[in-house]
Amino acid sequence: MPKRKNTFSSWRRGLAQRAVHAAWSWVQRTGSVTAEHPAGFRFGAMGTGTRLAFPLGTVFGEPWIHVGAHCIIGEQVTLTAGLMPDLDLGPEPILRLGDGVVLGRGSHVIADTTVTIGSDCYFGPYVYITSTNHSYDDPHEPIGRQWPRMEPVEIGPGCWIGTGAVILPGARIGRNVVVAAGAVVRGTVPDHAVVAGAPARVVRRWTPDGGWQPPLRTPAPVPIPKDATPEQLRALSALDEEETARPAALDAEQAARLARLEPEG
Repeated sequence: MPKRKNTFSSWRRGLAQRAVHAAWSWVQRTGSVTAEHPAGFRFGAMGTGTRLAFPLGTVFGEPWIHVGAHCIIGEQVTLTAGLMPDLDLGPEPILRLGDGVVLGRGSHVIADTTVTIGSDCYFGPYVYITSTNHSYDDPHEPIGRQWPRMEPVEIGPGCWIGTGAVILPGARIGRNVVVAAGAVVRGTVPDHAVVAGAPARVVRRWTPDGGWQPPLRTPAPVPIPKDATPEQLRALSALDEEETARPAALDAEQAARLARLEPEG
């Protein structure tokens, strides 16, 4: 027997859901870290317009972390400077993020020695960047007890790092580099390259003389004109929706005719 729908219970449930979502939105806004937020004062530097989304990941060594302006740090992102909290790391910053950096949800940036990320770099979710790696020189000692190796990491401006990529100690990534999802990067990557695989290898590169080699398989997208108004963009969006809906309507009409075995026309 189907249960009777209790209108009053449904109304209460909907009200409770709205209250929970409103409360969680307030918690996210209040818990996020900005340059004006008290937690932002702990950082060595934090530019205007930057926000660390709540809930935060593990964050320590803030006095040695410098974050540029207009950065977006997603939820559960780990930012650490030093091997552990409450160490004196000297006068210079250890972890530097340039202006306009976007770190996707669940990413980790572990800076036991210097890690530098250039401006306008975009990282997908769950990217792992570390300047430290375990050593295993002594075959008789547990690996976790052996002193780790540390090498600086540098990522040039304008890069795109795909989901789940791993950037290992000593990596030097050039300007406007694409790192494919799941790639494991070590060593030097030249400017204007696309790397993929584990370990990552260059699969495409741009040079002034030869352009992209191998050539791109799709045409470049047409950018939005700088002088486009919001009204024009909304009108263009409406046209796109009409073009998308029109074939769907025709397909539905054709399916109905086939179902009735009626000839077209």
